[in-house]
Amino acid sequence: MIIYGTALLAICHLLGDYFGNMLGILLGVKANVGGVAIAMILLIASKEVLARKGYLPKVTQFGVLYWSGMYIPIVVAMSAGQNVVAAMSGGMVGVVVAVISLVGTVLVIRWLNKYSNDYDSYEWPIENPAQTAKV
Repeated sequence: MIIYGTALLAICHLLGDYFGNMLGILLGVKANVGGVAIAMILLIASKEVLARKGYLPKVTQFGVLYWSGMYIPIVVAMSAGQNVVAAMSGGMVGVVVAVISLVGTVLVIRWLNKYSNDYDSYEWPIENPAQTAKV
């Protein structure tokens, strides 16, 4: 059922929030450090493990996939509201970290796409140019 995907997301969110707060305490920061990223990693990992063991039916996998797709834009919208000017006033560290994380993300996504055969890619049908000219 799709509702189980929502429950799995909620569990991963709570665990990510907890671990992000613990990481913040360990680093001496009074903030959640990476809780959303931890939650997303937990969601992806738990979906893969449960699906491989046969505990996650296809319908539930679609629920997890739906919430995974919704989770990222929501997080981007939330992070856009943060005070970027204050972060950049700390110097070039923010710029360097942003560039390194961007390059790292691109490389990891390319590697995952290259070596995973989990999802089929959609191929656009080739249209006959003669048919499109008639329209």
